[in-house]
Amino acid sequence: MQRRAFLKQTALGAAAGGAALAAPVFAQDAPTVAWRLASSFPNESPTLFAGAEDVARYVAEVTDGRFSIEIFPAGDLVQPGQVLEAVQHRVVDCGHTASTRYFDTDPALCFDAGVPFGLNTRQMNAWMTQGEGLALTRVLFDKYNILNFPCGYTGAQMGGWFRGEIKTADDLRGLKVKAGGFARHVLARQGATPVEVPAAETYAALEQGVVDAVAWIGPYDDESLALYKVARNYYFPGWWAGTLQLSLYVNQDAYDELPKPYQSALALACRMATGNMIAKYDAGNPDALRRLVARGAQLKAFPRPVLQASYEASLAAYKEMSAKDPMFKKLYESMAAFRDKEVPWFRLAEGSFDNLVATLGQPAA
Repeated sequence: MQRRAFLKQTALGAAAGGAALAAPVFAQDAPTVAWRLASSFPNESPTLFAGAEDVARYVAEVTDGRFSIEIFPAGDLVQPGQVLEAVQHRVVDCGHTASTRYFDTDPALCFDAGVPFGLNTRQMNAWMTQGEGLALTRVLFDKYNILNFPCGYTGAQMGGWFRGEIKTADDLRGLKVKAGGFARHVLARQGATPVEVPAAETYAALEQGVVDAVAWIGPYDDESLALYKVARNYYFPGWWAGTLQLSLYVNQDAYDELPKPYQSALALACRMATGNMIAKYDAGNPDALRRLVARGAQLKAFPRPVLQASYEASLAAYKEMSAKDPMFKKLYESMAAFRDKEVPWFRLAEGSFDNLVATLGQPAA
């Protein structure tokens, strides 16, 4: 009893006598900073859009509200494909986007997001944080006066919704496909015709034959588009995206003006947002896929010859772009070397464990 009374008295004394020390550091002398963030994603894409919301919330909480970020959904302040330019010229202080959107600006930017036959989520995270990925991409972004932070992962993507079946590589010829970035380029090399269609219009486009296929993300996002009603063939894998890394683009001048603790808060907020996003996809995709199949979606694997042709077309694109751009070459070689080192380990450890769990309880062949 005496010990509990002593501890209580000591705690109360510390709270009273050390009030100045107990008060949040940010509330005493830190400046008030208000930023604007342009998202490439509409609020109708809740998981993708939530990445920016997470960053803003964590930054505000850590700094006791002294550092606030106002978020503008796609189209409110700038168009989805204009985020890079808006951050570069400080129309906004930062932006949340996927660097695959800027393939036409500079194909090398796609290494900040995901490339055909590239890395999966775990490998991409490792390359960015423990390999050369972040350092190399930051050299690339420096010419745009932007500091990039990984800020979300979708995980491996599906191959998309197709009105007809894909049995051979020739079936891709003349096919009108909604696809973005690097995937669009490789599909075009294979004879497909990439078509630009806003996500909200993809259902009507498929129904009316404006497009023959739509490559979106995965079950958790695709479910809301209801594309299974007009294109039942749901192909996998999305060879152009072993993962899609989203990024927070930060204007370099705006970042340099931040106090060091605010810079750290921003980096930590991006890490938290990244973890939250991949967890949401990992938790949501299985149930969403079951619902889609129950409603009539037909799961189909791309035939091996189609994947082989896509791989060869991707290699040809890498070779061609590497010959034109030394920075593209450096990024590609770094990513490919990291992938080739990681894949055998993942097959040995992660892959064998997954296969083991999947087959336990089943009769031996």
